[in-house]
Amino acid sequence: MNLHTIDIAIIGLYIVIVVVVGFLFSKLASKNVGSYFLAGNRIPWYLLGISNSSSMFDITGTMWLVYLLFAYGLKSAWIPWIWPTFNQIFGMVYLSIWLRRSNVLTGAEWINTRFGKDKGAMLSHLSVVFFALVSVVGFIGYDFKGVGKFAAIFFPWQLSPNTYALIIMAVTTIYVITGGMYSVVLTDALKYVIMVVTSFVVAYIAMNKTTVAQIQAAVPAGWENLGFGWKLNLDWSQLVSSLNGKMAEDGFGFFGIFFMMILFKGVLASIAGPCPNYDMQRVLSTKNPREAALMSWFVSVTQFIPRYMLITGITVLALVYFTPQLNAMGDNVDFEQILPYIINNFLPVGVVGLMLAGLLAAFMSTFDSTVNAGTAYIVVDIYKRYINPNADEKKYVYVSYICTIIVVAVGILFGYMAKSIGSVTMWLVAGLYGGYLAPNVLKWYWWRLNGLGYFSGMAAGVFAALLFPFLFPKLSTINTFPLILVFSGIASIGVSLLTKPEDEETLKKFYTSVRPWGFWKPVYKMVLKDNPSFERNKDFKRDMVNISVGIVWQLSMPLVAIYFVIKNFQSMFITIAVTVVTSVFLHFNWFKKLDSENLKGSEWVSQKTQSAIQEQPILK
Repeated sequence: MNLHTIDIAIIGLYIVIVVVVGFLFSKLASKNVGSYFLAGNRIPWYLLGISNSSSMFDITGTMWLVYLLFAYGLKSAWIPWIWPTFNQIFGMVYLSIWLRRSNVLTGAEWINTRFGKDKGAMLSHLSVVFFALVSVVGFIGYDFKGVGKFAAIFFPWQLSPNTYALIIMAVTTIYVITGGMYSVVLTDALKYVIMVVTSFVVAYIAMNKTTVAQIQAAVPAGWENLGFGWKLNLDWSQLVSSLNGKMAEDGFGFFGIFFMMILFKGVLASIAGPCPNYDMQRVLSTKNPREAALMSWFVSVTQFIPRYMLITGITVLALVYFTPQLNAMGDNVDFEQILPYIINNFLPVGVVGLMLAGLLAAFMSTFDSTVNAGTAYIVVDIYKRYINPNADEKKYVYVSYICTIIVVAVGILFGYMAKSIGSVTMWLVAGLYGGYLAPNVLKWYWWRLNGLGYFSGMAAGVFAALLFPFLFPKLSTINTFPLILVFSGIASIGVSLLTKPEDEETLKKFYTSVRPWGFWKPVYKMVLKDNPSFERNKDFKRDMVNISVGIVWQLSMPLVAIYFVIKNFQSMFITIAVTVVTSVFLHFNWFKKLDSENLKGSEWVSQKTQSAIQEQPILK
């Protein structure tokens, strides 16, 4: 692809800026390990929210969503629930508050808050560290392949994909090492601005280059319908003949059953809390529980409309102009060719550079957040805990530099070997996640789960997730999920009941500081003996109502963007009305109550954190 000098200059300027930011914040980041991984809990919640949103604005995910919207139309808005996208709603309503009250540096360190420091807690702690590190290495490896392919397609220099990937990852690693969480968050904010501008420009071009009649002529009947029955009922045979076969491979044909499964899985995954990755690190980086909730809310506000402006703009241009090329590909239809086509044929000079800088930024945002989170687990949960617990803070920061390089190097090695170990890595990551769910649901809501039960559930779930596909080869991954869940849940509950509960002091400390609702009555009675004035959390019903309304509120935002770009203004205004009504409800039933019931119990602020905060300059 031939790039104009102006476009190359825009890309080069962006790269220079992010490296400079890393060096500018190196002094702040190097003060102590809390500053390096959590920015001293001094970054405002809205910047952390933008950073989290930027980290989710990745290249691969965006192109997958383009394919979904192209093939499934408005019904594609439901499919991302499989991740699930509405986990941010659970976070804003209550889980981010609970997690932030624990006052720790990493998700694995949180295990000690729940289970203490006995043998079961140690095994549980190590299992979470293992999960986090394998996930990080796996994602870096696949990022390596993805960004290399992206650069080889779009950049004009005759370099191999692996060489491009090495250069881009080296640049990103430099500012991650020097600036820690400070540089990650602030460069993410810059990337977000670039992606928003790019998204609206692409949407504007799409709306000017297409008409409603052209779009309707390019899609099958039912494409614009959000509702669905038991079956999908979208027939592409007269438009893109090979697409029906590709959609059959997706396994979404019986859409009603698929929807119930992803809703069931999504709710369980959400109430388990965030996985130990960059999402959790953003929550732990906030100043207090209130700001943790606001940060999770802001992720939804900042992500969906601009991202779906870009997705819908690309999709609409592809539907109207790229369909003949897709038909020419026959059975080997490749939706990854859509983006190069759109950039080459529709974007003017300057906008091309902005678009490529934005896509490059999207990769770098996901990569830098993943690396920062992975390094935190090595330094805090392995080196500091087991190898050198009494080192000074500067040494921990220097070790962080080394570990960042090691994590990236191992991830790149996986990337080089992706053809031989790619499937194994993905199975391992999928297996770990399958085993992660049941014990992580129970840890919040059932007092009797102990460290041994948690570890047993993780191990059993991983074993089941790896074994069941061979035992039930005809079942898709989503359909084996209930079996894995039951197997893992039985192991967690059974081992917990066969072994003694955690000691009374650990349970009481967790219950009074985090203040969860759920099956905690025995612990509540223990607490009342010491503190008769203690009030338990009575917010369950209100939290469930807010989550239900919040999911509708969140879903309305990508729909507004889609309806706007395809010029279905009647549906857009109806959806905007839904957004406004749900926003008003959440304002009074969620936001206005953040300062009262949700934040009772100020035990979460430790003296250690207070002193650390006082030492840090405030970022305004």
